[in-house]
Amino acid sequence: MITWLASYPKSGNTWMRIFLTNYWRDGNEPADIINSLDGGPIASARTVFDETAGVEASDLTPEEIERLRPYVYEQVAKEQENTLFLKVHDAYSYTPEGVPMLSQKATKAALYLIRNPLDVAVSFAHHSNRPIEKIIQRMADSEMALVDNSNQLANQLRQKLSSWSKHVLSWIEEPDLKILVVRYEDMLEKPEETFSQVVKFCELDYNIERVRKALHFSSFDVVQSQEQEHGFGERMPAAASFFRQGRIGSWCEKLNTQQVEQIVRDHGRVMQRFGYLTKDNEIIY
Repeated sequence: MITWLASYPKSGNTWMRIFLTNYWRDGNEPADIINSLDGGPIASARTVFDETAGVEASDLTPEEIERLRPYVYEQVAKEQENTLFLKVHDAYSYTPEGVPMLSQKATKAALYLIRNPLDVAVSFAHHSNRPIEKIIQRMADSEMALVDNSNQLANQLRQKLSSWSKHVLSWIEEPDLKILVVRYEDMLEKPEETFSQVVKFCELDYNIERVRKALHFSSFDVVQSQEQEHGFGERMPAAASFFRQGRIGSWCEKLNTQQVEQIVRDHGRVMQRFGYLTKDNEIIY
């Protein structure tokens, strides 16, 4: 079965995978996992589809691919002896036939990682090497999708994100899904408590000393050093680095007043729900 590690981009998904890899391996030094994270590639990886579907994605339209993806994940799940923790950026959606694209038959549970959209905008702009203003517009676009260029053969399939708010709600309001919501800010500010909760939710053998060691081995300094030494396959070609700062509140230095107000207008209701805004729209983080 699959436990989805779901998030809007730049919300802590890779950090979570690095922690889980170090926790599973339980080594005496940081695992050399910067380019070999346990759990395999992202769910939208073209190789996953091509190797499982029996037909190459390049021969199909995006709509045909999305109709087949539920059955691809069911087959992937059948081949697993243990739970597979699989990264996904897609919003939780259904095919035209009413089948969850991330098949319920293949799904055990989901971790949903959420981050203040003010900081997401800054990190996403850096990651994609696009102007922050453009990223803010895309984060409010209900038709937003990654890898949506039909004239280019990419290593990933199209991923429908929708807007930041709708992405969040698509996952957390799905009624038939066992889900744990994890805030990026809690991962930073109270790591032992937050990652302990993750380990227990994922039904892994829990040991607090093992959590502490995995956290140490997954620290930002360690993974940034690994990227500098070996590179990182998930870095966008135009980005200087994948692991940039990894801190809370970088938006204060990068966003102007109009940009902040626009994000709050676009996403204020969901920001309030998850503790990023007060009821009076005062920013908490």
